[in-house]
Amino acid sequence: MENEMKSKVWFITGASRGFGRIWAEAALERGDKVAATARNVNSLAALKEKYADSVLALELDVTNPAQAKAAVDEAYAYFGRLDIVLNNAGYSLVGTIEEASAEDVRAMFETNVFGTLAVIQAALPLLREQGGGHILGTSSNLGHVVLPVIGYYCSSKWAFEAIHESLALEVKDFGIKVTIIEPGAYATEFGSEASLKFAEGMDIYANFKAQFFGQLKDMKKGDPNATPQALFQVVDAEKPPLRFNLGSQNLSWVKAAYEERLALWEQWDAVSSSAQGVAE
Repeated sequence: MENEMKSKVWFITGASRGFGRIWAEAALERGDKVAATARNVNSLAALKEKYADSVLALELDVTNPAQAKAAVDEAYAYFGRLDIVLNNAGYSLVGTIEEASAEDVRAMFETNVFGTLAVIQAALPLLREQGGGHILGTSSNLGHVVLPVIGYYCSSKWAFEAIHESLALEVKDFGIKVTIIEPGAYATEFGSEASLKFAEGMDIYANFKAQFFGQLKDMKKGDPNATPQALFQVVDAEKPPLRFNLGSQNLSWVKAAYEERLALWEQWDAVSSSAQGVAE
């Protein structure tokens, strides 16, 4: 009974592979319950077979708000509560700012941003009703810094970060906590064809992109299987952080970026202040 009381109920999107799959299985291994969702529910069959009634496998395309609400409601009814709502579904659009079509950018935002919103908005009334909960979202260190060629992906994560920070202020009084998970580079399936969409290329950028991809190949990547215990410390904390760097490489990069921004703002502060004027 004691272990039952301490176990948490998770709702995880994008649980078929990558971080979503690793975290779902790790949560189940420690005795938690998981509503695992994926666009293809058959990809969750092994989880269901191994963990039986501790898993609720649900088909969910997060770009379908009605399906998102139905999945959240079904998970809540099945387990009786939702302690952790983890938005992990997402993909990257590869292409320069000039190359990518508006249609491709909109499609990526439908998953990375609006799909996340659909799940959050479906879960909030239930979390308020039960008196609290914890909303987590998988962002990236690219929610603070940017790289070329995946600028639109970075932009989706900047939007993702702002939405969650505002959300945290709005739901604090309801006992609902919010944490943005910011992984660095990891050896997950995120770099696979299933998690990438390529914009139609232009010859003018071919050499630039070849150099960029060469640099990415040399980037040191973390082991995704090393992440669950760190994540559990966050979800088990009485006061979890709003932002949580996942991995050892993020902090120095983000600090350098903000130091450069602050220095530039200060350099131009006199000119900026001169534009203030005095309103009549």
